[in-house]
Amino acid sequence: MKIISLFSVVRGYNIPVIALAQYLSAIFILAPENKRALWVLLDFNLFIIVVTSGLTIASGYIINNFYDSKKDLINRPNKSQLDRLVSQKTKLNVYFTVNFIVALLACFVSFRAVLFFSTYIFLIWFYSHKLKKMVVIGNLTASFLAVLPFFAILLYYKNLYPQIFAHATFLFLLILIREMIKDLENIKGDIANDYQTIPVLLGESFSKKIITLLTVATIVPVYFLVEIFEVGYMDMYFYVSMIILIFFLQRLWKSNSKPDYLKLHNILKFLVVSGVFCIVLINSEILIHGKRLLKL
Repeated sequence: MKIISLFSVVRGYNIPVIALAQYLSAIFILAPENKRALWVLLDFNLFIIVVTSGLTIASGYIINNFYDSKKDLINRPNKSQLDRLVSQKTKLNVYFTVNFIVALLACFVSFRAVLFFSTYIFLIWFYSHKLKKMVVIGNLTASFLAVLPFFAILLYYKNLYPQIFAHATFLFLLILIREMIKDLENIKGDIANDYQTIPVLLGESFSKKIITLLTVATIVPVYFLVEIFEVGYMDMYFYVSMIILIFFLQRLWKSNSKPDYLKLHNILKFLVVSGVFCIVLINSEILIHGKRLLKL
């Protein structure tokens, strides 16, 4: 049971999705155009970066769970009971062990990788310990940290395509909206544990207005991705996303309970995860020929 509990703490179901997203981003967006997909898959340094990213994220979930244990008793009582099968001391021991492994693995890639992941680990800890309780800053930091693993791949390949930042902006906005929905979902636990979130300080209605504004803002990166940049058949994903987000806003203003907000949270999670799989639509020729035939 303790293994299952630890798996729950590190949210082991999320990490494979992030690893898949990193590999698909490398193959279909970031890797040099003259490199075949198989070359990317067999790249040892990329493999180390993906594994190191996964371990860093796992350690982040551990330290976040460590600091949020009291809050989760209110917001997620069932999950919290499972997570508490592993003691706080054990969580810290695993946390430091995982971080040591991260630093060790990063050494195989480069000093720059060591610096990147050391900074990433520190930022996650600082967020969990201090920033998470701060209004707005907590949401922005959480969203930034969620996107950061993809910049590890970007730094490795050093390909600064402008459309990459449009993709990152769209993903950042989706995650930021999701973080604000989580604040509405967890408002009772936040009040009990003195978390300074927008719903706690300014009310649910004001929070919904900010979420609406951020949702409308997703039109900007989508416009650039569909009309300016070449994203192949992935434009269908963005069109469908816009339709789903319109439905999302309609449901948002009718929502007033934790189950309602949980449904909205799941809608956003679906958009993020489906976006990972839709990366292959950017250049389907790679699936046939093994490499890009069109310049992005």
